[in-house]
Amino acid sequence: MNERTGGHREMASGSVFSTNFFIWPFIAAAAAGDALAAQAGEMARVLSGSPADSRQPAKLDWCSPNRLRLELPTMDLRDFSDAGAGSEVPVLVCAPFALHRATIADLAPGHSLIETLARNGCRRLFLTDWRSATADMRLFTIDSYLAELNVAIDEIGAPVDLVGLCQGGWMALVFAARFPGKVRRLVLAGAPVDTDAGTSRLSVAAQFLPFGVFDELTRLGDGRVLGRRAVELWEPALQSEEIAAALQVAPDELSRQPVLRERFGAWSDAPLDLPGAFYRQSVLWLFKENRLVQGRFVALGQQVDLGKVLHPLFLLAAHDDQVVPPEQLLAVRRTVGTPPQDIESAIEPGNHLSLFVGAETLHGAWARVAHWLAAAPAAMASLAA
Repeated sequence: MNERTGGHREMASGSVFSTNFFIWPFIAAAAAGDALAAQAGEMARVLSGSPADSRQPAKLDWCSPNRLRLELPTMDLRDFSDAGAGSEVPVLVCAPFALHRATIADLAPGHSLIETLARNGCRRLFLTDWRSATADMRLFTIDSYLAELNVAIDEIGAPVDLVGLCQGGWMALVFAARFPGKVRRLVLAGAPVDTDAGTSRLSVAAQFLPFGVFDELTRLGDGRVLGRRAVELWEPALQSEEIAAALQVAPDELSRQPVLRERFGAWSDAPLDLPGAFYRQSVLWLFKENRLVQGRFVALGQQVDLGKVLHPLFLLAAHDDQVVPPEQLLAVRRTVGTPPQDIESAIEPGNHLSLFVGAETLHGAWARVAHWLAAAPAAMASLAA
């Protein structure tokens, strides 16, 4: 089956079909193994169920003071800079754009990446606060987000230090390859880059499930992937012990911090809706075809050559990350043009979420990242485009 014109399009070319009819790919998927069969069964349950709740929960307030610097169709550019910040190179956190809001980077005191960066020398500090996709955003593509990331960086003033988190990490890497002169240093944390280098739930699903499964998620959302439906598929509800592990606090300590529990719950209960076109490209190009490391990823009209990434790099992974195994990120070392001596890396204890909200990871590894950024010569020339 051709994933571009396969199962979903063929069935959709006739009369409208029931969702239950779409379950047939899961029968074939079950033959691929027990783990995939279980995942296929879960997908079948969700896709054949009632439509996801479309109500939008209230946004979680930011923990750190900030101001709105720029409003764009894809994002709000937030400015967390110190009032007395001078000519320091700006740091732009490219937040995840997957299933949850960018407040993961500023969850609560002691569990805020923004707070950690600010306290450790990053005085000019910005963040991409991605918008949940509305119906008129359903055709937004990867290029839509890269183009507005470019606008945001021009607004801040290039070159910037880019800090890419999870899905925001591969976008930051693509941007650095596409516009090398606009980036000084690059930090990637829990970012899927070489999706063949390690297995995760999404990479296995992308490889073995018919692509129509992913198209069906978009169809059910009328051109968008509804966050609540996607969360049902990809993110089993976290138990209190798992939340404590992500925050890197003892379970009994978490029970004594109701505000922290409430803020984590508010973040977890407010998923983002994604444009169907963006979601489709991300799954196909990154997870199914692994185009980025194969040199077949096209961004804003140019083929991305990771060999053009000569920037100093800091790669941060989590040892027990089941969303983005460390191998998927650390493979960057053999794909970019950065000299080995200019690449720092760390594999921290913990899981995917603890990379961004874990107290120990923030206090240790992220403080080190902030010092690495702040210690770089301010007058360091940007790389030639």
